[in-house]
Amino acid sequence: MRLKYIDGLMGFVIGDAMGVPLEFKSREELLKKPVTKMTGYGTYNLPEGTWSDDTSMMIATIDSINAKNGIDLYDIALKFAAFKNHAQYTPNHEVFDIGSTCAKAIDNFEENHDEPTTCGLKDVSSNGNGSLMRILPIAYYALAKKLKDFEVLDLVTKISSITHAHEISIMGCYIYTRFAMFLLTGKDKYSAYSMTKCVDYTMFSEETQKVYNRLLKEDISKLKINEIKSSGYIVDSLEACIWVLLQTDNYKSAIIGAINLGEDTDTIGALTGGLAGIIYGYDFIPEEWKDKIARKEYLLDIFEEFSENKYE
Repeated sequence: MRLKYIDGLMGFVIGDAMGVPLEFKSREELLKKPVTKMTGYGTYNLPEGTWSDDTSMMIATIDSINAKNGIDLYDIALKFAAFKNHAQYTPNHEVFDIGSTCAKAIDNFEENHDEPTTCGLKDVSSNGNGSLMRILPIAYYALAKKLKDFEVLDLVTKISSITHAHEISIMGCYIYTRFAMFLLTGKDKYSAYSMTKCVDYTMFSEETQKVYNRLLKEDISKLKINEIKSSGYIVDSLEACIWVLLQTDNYKSAIIGAINLGEDTDTIGALTGGLAGIIYGYDFIPEEWKDKIARKEYLLDIFEEFSENKYE
């Protein structure tokens, strides 16, 4: 399991960095001239290998788990605030691209110092992918702690609700977490997808379950590319990630497929990269991509500590 930490977490970071320069580009533009290597100085005019708030908030979560030897929601929220306001956990000491829902929730926490799970936004329009993008470490933690299904759901609910407290966001995070957990236990991607579809989601409202019907009641892999959206809406991002994963057979192809969908390329690249990294392994990620990642040793040290943490 130790190597799997690096596989998925670095796979996530690299997918993020691959997508950063392309964010907001249209699919039509990218399909005419697909990007197949790590680039820089695109949307944000930043060097190649720069990762976004997706990775920053993910490693803030991991750093809290490392420091507290477990889950401390208040400490996680404090570290999110350190990221937003003081550029901690960033590749270049600069905050860029932080989502409005995350920013508002962090402000709520700082203003009121409330229980962190009460600070997340609850309206239906606040269902971007800002909690989904940082949920992967919870899959590792849940497996290491041998949590039962209801305990995984409870933890995912609390972690998501620090910023995104609507049921649609929570269910999306739960789907991704369970998919990742199945992969981490050695299931192939098709079995993991089938098993994810069979998870009990009846604790969510029927209305919320319906928004995930294409993913859970149908076979997302059967859809054509023009039926897949790549927006920042959590349902679109999750569908795009799993669709690409099922269409490709190696890490490189998965990331190229994800980022060339356009729009929210960093998050969809990161979400895809996390799962593809688990499936194919860190050793099979192109060396030229790995070598260009900003603060690579810093990331590896955090992930190594996370992999050794026994949560005693």
